[in-house]
Amino acid sequence: MSATHQTAYSNGIDGPESPHRVEKGSYNHVDNHPPAGYQSQPGFPVYSHRKFANPAPLGLFSFASTTLMLSLYNCNARGVMHPNVVVGMAIAVGGLAQLLAGMWEFATGNTFGATAFSSYGCFWISYACILIPGTGIIAAYEGDAEMLGNALAIFLMVWFVFTFIMWIASMRSSVGLCSLFLFLWMTFLVLMVADFKQSATIRKAGGGLGIATAFIAYYVGAAGLFTHETSYVRLPVIDLPKHQAEKV
Repeated sequence: MSATHQTAYSNGIDGPESPHRVEKGSYNHVDNHPPAGYQSQPGFPVYSHRKFANPAPLGLFSFASTTLMLSLYNCNARGVMHPNVVVGMAIAVGGLAQLLAGMWEFATGNTFGATAFSSYGCFWISYACILIPGTGIIAAYEGDAEMLGNALAIFLMVWFVFTFIMWIASMRSSVGLCSLFLFLWMTFLVLMVADFKQSATIRKAGGGLGIATAFIAYYVGAAGLFTHETSYVRLPVIDLPKHQAEKV
């Protein structure tokens, strides 16, 4: 790419008069490399660069909201004994929105965020499928509450193992994020034991841990949303020491 062409794309604002805007026929004829999409859509302007937004607050808020709702149900808040209302949240918010955040994290090059948001988005969708009567999952265990409890506990055990791995992976991120995965790991552990033991008391304890997990996720998400460009409020997450590359 020529020096002239590089200078033309130095501005970070994409607008009608932006130097990022490339009209038909305006690509660098010296290099003879049209911008991506030029030949397939010649009638539309093509942008050589776009700044990616931070998808983490969306993923964290989606996770936090769905976790808070289910955790309140696990605590039998206001006498609610059946968690089925969470199905809508689990599909649309905890599921779809979080899965999308994970896909966008792939685009930003954040492997950890992409893995976390995509996986937990699928967790919520799979949990919703369990509660939807049309799937027949709960009906398959009709008349055998103990087997249903064991099956649900094994389901939670898988996510307990996965969350432990994510907790280890978060140990060089920040205190906020590391605390989030620690509390989520403990939440899965307690809820898993509750289903194995068929204990309503232990399930309420798991609900309490889930509420704490949700508010930590809200905090970390807000810390990513409240930037110095957009907010007067800054929330510290306390960065942990990062790996230092060895000097040659």
